[in-house]
Amino acid sequence: MRLGPDEAWERLAAARSAVLVTLDADGAPAPVPFVFAPLAGRRLVTAVDQKPKSTRRLARLAQVEADPRVAVLADHYDDTDWDRLWWVRAAGTGTVHDTRPDGAEALVDRYRQYADAPPAGPFIVITVAEVTGWAATVRP
Repeated sequence: MRLGPDEAWERLAAARSAVLVTLDADGAPAPVPFVFAPLAGRRLVTAVDQKPKSTRRLARLAQVEADPRVAVLADHYDDTDWDRLWWVRAAGTGTVHDTRPDGAEALVDRYRQYADAPPAGPFIVITVAEVTGWAATVRP
């Protein structure tokens, strides 16, 4: 069943992780799993954190700076109960912030792994323009 935008946003906001899709230099989708925190105004924030990386200047940052159009895909799969399946897709624009943007503390509040080492960034703030989704069953 198709989800209305409010329920789709609620499911996305509750998801613990999702896939961020940016566009590479050739305009091809460049999906990557990511963690995020929802913010007021149907926005999301994510950050480059302390997990091992070859550089802090990740390709997704350059991709958002070159073309701010992004998509986010979250889903829930349950191998034993397909009545619980759902997915949500959000489309919007991202902005890169080299310093901590308003709302970035929501990442620390949401993920205990950041309690001792809050992400230093850079950060991406996504302003969601459209959110759609589907669920096998809609919440009452």
